[in-house]
Amino acid sequence: MNACDPSRRGFLARLAALTLSALAVGTAAGQAPPKPAAKPAALPKLPLTSPQAQALGYSENAASVKHPLFKPGSDCANCNFYKGAAGQAYGPCLMFPQNTVSAKGWCSAWAKKTG
Repeated sequence: MNACDPSRRGFLARLAALTLSALAVGTAAGQAPPKPAAKPAALPKLPLTSPQAQALGYSENAASVKHPLFKPGSDCANCNFYKGAAGQAYGPCLMFPQNTVSAKGWCSAWAKKTG
């Protein structure tokens, strides 16, 4: 292989050699694989006294909501902003990023879950 070979084949050969060299150096240095990131701390439940919760009319129980924007059948679990796992009682919500909300809850930012 010519060190000054401008062809694509020459470039790929140099790239492969460089990659193998880097792998050999990393292995020879005895580097351990990176550790997985620590599990983030659980978010606290959204307090009903929170100014943001009050501004959006948040309730932990959609069945008891008396809000002009409430639609029967809407709750956090079927909202586009709710990111909790199916069957989970509480989960994260994009409207309240510092807290978790009840899957059975509701707020006026409710938007039908898509896809």
